[in-house]
Amino acid sequence: MKGLLRLAGGVDHITYYFGVLASWLVLFSCLISAGNALSRYLFSISSNAWLEIQWQLFSGIFLLGSAYVLQKNGHVRVDLFYGSASPRTKLWIDVFGIVFFLFPTMGVLTYFGWTFFVPSFLSGEHSSNTGGLLFWPVKLLMPIGFGLVFVQGCAELIKRFAALQGLTDEPEEYEKPLQ
Repeated sequence: MKGLLRLAGGVDHITYYFGVLASWLVLFSCLISAGNALSRYLFSISSNAWLEIQWQLFSGIFLLGSAYVLQKNGHVRVDLFYGSASPRTKLWIDVFGIVFFLFPTMGVLTYFGWTFFVPSFLSGEHSSNTGGLLFWPVKLLMPIGFGLVFVQGCAELIKRFAALQGLTDEPEEYEKPLQ
C-alpha cells in the first residue's frame, strides 16, 4: 500500500501543476479579452483569432483544472446522504462514486475525446472564420483533461482505501453550503 500511496502522491503532484497551468490560463484569458476589447474600441482593430482563443483558453481552464478540483475535494456533490454520513460511510460513498460513476464516465469521454481529436489533427482542421485558429489543439485538451480526471480518480481511490484501512487521514472535508 505504501507504493500505491507514493504513486497517488506522484499523481497529486502532476495534477497540482495542471491546476497551476489552468489558473494561469484564467489570467491569459482575461488579458486577451481586455486587450481585444481595448483594441476593438480604441483602434477599431479586431480578429476572429482573438475571439476564438478566448473560448479555447476556457476549454483549457475547465479541462485541465478539473482533476485539480477533484484532488482538492472541491467538486459538486448532491448532499442528500453524504453530509450527514459518518466519516467511514463518506469514504465508502466516495469509493462507490469513483468506481461506478467517475471511472466509466471518464473512460468513455477520454476514448471519444481521442476519436474526436485524431481526425481533426490529421486533416489540419481550421476554423471556417477568417483569421480563425486550428481546432486540433483545443480538441486534444479533451482526452488529456478527461484522462487526467481518470488518473486522479485512481489516486483518490487509493487514498480512500488507505483511509479505510487507517493508514492515512481521511480526505479534507468539503465546504458545506450555508444553511
